[in-house]
Amino acid sequence: MPPKKKILIRIGSLRHGGAEKVLVTFLKNLPRDKYEIDLLLNLYSGKYLAEVPDFVNILYLNKGEMITTNRLQDIPRKAFRVIYQKLLKTFPFLLYQLILKGKKYDVEFAAIHGFRDEILNSPQKSSKKIIWIHNDLKKTEFHNYTDSEIRKFFGYDKIMVISEKIQQDFENLAQNELEKNKIIRIYNPLDTEEILKKSEDGRRCEDGSQRMEDEILDSQPVFVSVGTVFPQKGFDRLLKVHRKLLDEGFAHKIEILGDGYDLENLKKLQKNLDVSETSTFLGFTENPYPHFKVADFYILSSRYEGFPTVLFEAITLKKKIIATDVSGVNEMLENGNLGLIVENSEEGIYKGMKRALQNPESFDVFSENLKDYKMPFNLENSVNSIIKIIDDL
Repeated sequence: MPPKKKILIRIGSLRHGGAEKVLVTFLKNLPRDKYEIDLLLNLYSGKYLAEVPDFVNILYLNKGEMITTNRLQDIPRKAFRVIYQKLLKTFPFLLYQLILKGKKYDVEFAAIHGFRDEILNSPQKSSKKIIWIHNDLKKTEFHNYTDSEIRKFFGYDKIMVISEKIQQDFENLAQNELEKNKIIRIYNPLDTEEILKKSEDGRRCEDGSQRMEDEILDSQPVFVSVGTVFPQKGFDRLLKVHRKLLDEGFAHKIEILGDGYDLENLKKLQKNLDVSETSTFLGFTENPYPHFKVADFYILSSRYEGFPTVLFEAITLKKKIIATDVSGVNEMLENGNLGLIVENSEEGIYKGMKRALQNPESFDVFSENLKDYKMPFNLENSVNSIIKIIDDL
């Protein structure tokens, strides 16, 4: 029996983001005895820590929750983390000696694009290197990723991308066939059976109390949205559109599930717009799917994405979908066959939601198309594709 490949995987933390969830889903579905895996976190924190299988060895640079404020008492700890992590990034041999104890790896794997340089600058020059790109780096929000910056990713042996759009962007920058062959599109591992099963559970409020379906939101249409609460997700736009539609006499409610550093700002906006009675921040929940199930519409208000996995979850649950035209959406919604794609703007979100409220029967065509829709991938195929990449290196 050949020795197990030794793999180092790097990611910031296991907070409740899409890339983190996808990584943990992948790890949970790996054969237990096939690899020797070290998972190195910058910060030992996050909701998905508990889901990491026990055969994965977790290492970390710092412990504790993310510090998102600049309170006086937090500054020394925050500064220490920044300096310590910068030191280890600048002098990677220290990291490999002190934290990784001089261990030799066959494969080093950056689980998000932000760890490009950490893996490329590894002192272990003989290891094979893989990176997983979850975002559209050509978007203006990633303005520091010029073409020359994106070209640096070709220092990897394999570049895993999660959408057709991202694949095309990288292929356009490839300078030869060798580089083009480094780019592989992999659909994110998603456990559709688990989603369907979990959607049958009862809903819970932010305080953990049970919430029965017949108590929910009277007869007004409900729009649900799920995601880490920061500006990328466009929840501020969603709240402003919500206010505008209420002012026009369209009764409806908004539910936002997730947590993140922008939550307090959004709660202030919610108060300023006077929509606290009609919109709800439910916080992070381990199981958002019952909320999907009972809502009338799923809305993606994002400013940018790579390949919004949450849409596949909404598709799995046959929801009526409104989504801004960000990377991956046309591919996932089959160019508007499975849901309404709107302009990536506040006005686009407004028009989409107004159509849903004014002419809900126009969404029946999407429901009909979703009835017999089969996902273009399954969990096993996605995991096996990544295993093949690792094994073939």
